[in-house]
Amino acid sequence: MKKAGNSFKVPEGYFDSFTDKLINNLQEEATNIPKNEGFKIPEGYFDTLNKEIKQKLKVKEPKVIALKSYKKYYYAAASIVAIITVVIGLNINKTPELSFDDLADIDIENYFENNESSLSSYDIAEFIPVNELEVYDVIDNYLNDDNVMDYLENNIDDFDELNINSNE
Repeated sequence: MKKAGNSFKVPEGYFDSFTDKLINNLQEEATNIPKNEGFKIPEGYFDTLNKEIKQKLKVKEPKVIALKSYKKYYYAAASIVAIITVVIGLNINKTPELSFDDLADIDIENYFENNESSLSSYDIAEFIPVNELEVYDVIDNYLNDDNVMDYLENNIDDFDELNINSNE
């Protein structure tokens, strides 16, 4: 293989006088450049240029179509979902508070029958609101024939104490 060489050749001593030739050429061309420009712009030309161009172009104004922003609807929906989530979260683990009114009368009776209480009947009577109690509430709820007969059978040993004649 042959070594690829440089096919361009420069005459000997070319670069020795190159700088001098370049400076001479630049000085000659500098004399050829005109001192004044050959063009003049009329006064006030650039003041009215934009208006003249717009008149020549006759550009129609484009129709502006307003895009509806749905951001406010997204924010409203997100806030409603957040409120519902908070309300459900607060109520889901909440157990209803029980009150005395939620207990059935039978449950209360069974408790006193099965558990020995240190409370006397007078102590219990202090807790019952007598001013709200009506006579008809007691008669309607507790005094029926079966309850009276059960009480008499269980609690009264001797009918003579009641001064009742069975023949009458």
